[in-house]
Amino acid sequence: MNSVAATCVAVALAMTACAHAQAESPGKTSPFQPAADYLRSCNGHALLVYRDGNLLFEDYLNEHKRDQPHRLASGTKSFVGVLAVMAVEDGLLKLDEKVADTLTEWKADARKSQVTIRQLLTLTSGIAGGEVGDMPSYKESVRLAQAKFPPSEKFQYGPVPFQCFGELLRRKLEPRKETVESYLKRRLLDPIGLKPSSWRKDAEGNPNLPSGAMLTAREWAKFGLFVLNRGAWEGKQLVSEKLLTECFQGTKAHPTYGLTFWLNASDERPRDLAMAAGAGKQKLYMVPSQKLLIVQFAEATRRFQERELMGLVLDRLSQTETVASP
Repeated sequence: MNSVAATCVAVALAMTACAHAQAESPGKTSPFQPAADYLRSCNGHALLVYRDGNLLFEDYLNEHKRDQPHRLASGTKSFVGVLAVMAVEDGLLKLDEKVADTLTEWKADARKSQVTIRQLLTLTSGIAGGEVGDMPSYKESVRLAQAKFPPSEKFQYGPVPFQCFGELLRRKLEPRKETVESYLKRRLLDPIGLKPSSWRKDAEGNPNLPSGAMLTAREWAKFGLFVLNRGAWEGKQLVSEKLLTECFQGTKAHPTYGLTFWLNASDERPRDLAMAAGAGKQKLYMVPSQKLLIVQFAEATRRFQERELMGLVLDRLSQTETVASP
């Protein structure tokens, strides 16, 4: 091979390597790179930024990969709120009906007999949240549920109310010959093309509603984009916008927690910020006024500060341009 040919081959190989590197590490010259670098330093795993449905930035950190599923932990809970309002639309239930109308074994308890579905899912039912870890089945959760306070007095965070709701929904669906899992797929996941990598189940084979989902970052983004789009997907309204807003109403006992979604609690963040959130700093941030969605995976260290990351993203929004589609 002569020197000219060798030079041409070398240049071609270099260009190929460069293109490959850019594909593997999207957004390295993006204004959002400082946010990704900050998250990386806190043991972050993924950062995606969408605006108006377009993917502006995507980076995977600390050896995490784009197609690698990640636990959502309690980020799973927010699927339940949306599924609940879909069940309202389908005539299966009403948010302010008594849980004991379906879980009739609660009727004999002075406190549990007064709990509504809304109180159950806003975690203001008075039912103790329970321990994080091995998840009792739906039926076991109903049997073991302890009413520590009268309904609406206290906010108590934990998994048990969600498993109790699972049993309520299971009984509502039984006459239709449908399971909670099949209803979740048919009504919510399949219509938005969301395919969980896995979803842990309880001892009776029911989906773990408080913390069971394992998704890739892009799959979780589909859920966030659907919510940001006010319950519509690809031009089809899957749940009424009015019903979906029920998920973002705080309570007197806890003004910054809605129906399974966390609401803004700081003047340093956009007023209409809402999020799904789980242990390890799994975050799905949604800012409707800016049509902004941020997906964050991590097993974050204590030094992680949400306001730092949000500041780095929000300060740079005006500098962005679309790099890919969802």
